[in-house]
Amino acid sequence: MSRHNREGRGLDQLGNLWRISYQPDWFRLLKLSRPLPGGRRRSSLTLFRNPARHAEADPGRAVRTRITSADGSVDVSVALEDRDAIVDHIVIGIKNKRGRRTEILKFVVHGGLPPKPR
Repeated sequence: MSRHNREGRGLDQLGNLWRISYQPDWFRLLKLSRPLPGGRRRSSLTLFRNPARHAEADPGRAVRTRITSADGSVDVSVALEDRDAIVDHIVIGIKNKRGRRTEILKFVVHGGLPPKPR
């Protein structure tokens, strides 16, 4: 039986605080990618890593993650049914306004937390 979501937080490349609600028995880490000045390359950063190294229980059938910015400008939730436990990661792309510019932020939610050793 799956357990209730946990809460985590992390700082991005610009020092902005993000809050992450994640499933403790599926979620492994969250990466954030954003364009560098000039727009030709992107910067990637591990925003948050699950402090657990192994799952305590089997993950549930639904994959659920919520990502919010501390300033309230971004609040994104994703939920999908994973009946056969085959989802490895989820890519979420959003448009984020920064001053006059709009940038594309890409979040990659990595799952696949290993089961507890027996």
